[in-house]
Amino acid sequence: QVRLRESGGGSVQIGGSLRLSCAAAGDLGSRCTAWFREGVAVARLGQDGRTWYADSVKGRFTISKDSTKTILYLEMNELQPEDTGMYSCAADSSAWKCLIRTNFNSWGQGTQVTVSS
Repeated sequence: QVRLRESGGGSVQIGGSLRLSCAAAGDLGSRCTAWFREGVAVARLGQDGRTWYADSVKGRFTISKDSTKTILYLEMNELQPEDTGMYSCAADSSAWKCLIRTNFNSWGQGTQVTVSS
């Protein structure tokens, strides 16, 4: 497991942007990482560098890691009210869990995102 801490949430108007950060107390390079909204995966970055996005965020959200592989980001653009929720980052070394996007063994506490008019 690795300790994770999110930041960057807040309130934004419709159409606005936010960048969430997830700082890890360890290396994320060998781990599958993902962002969840209210417990449902919205973006995943696999150990092989391949990304997956939920249909609802595809084209608007981008998941990435920094060059040190200790910070995970979620760039969110064109935010809509349905993007509102608690966002949590997660990590796991298991390729299977990465594939099924569930039961990750490391989680952050979450950061709230609220989108309103």
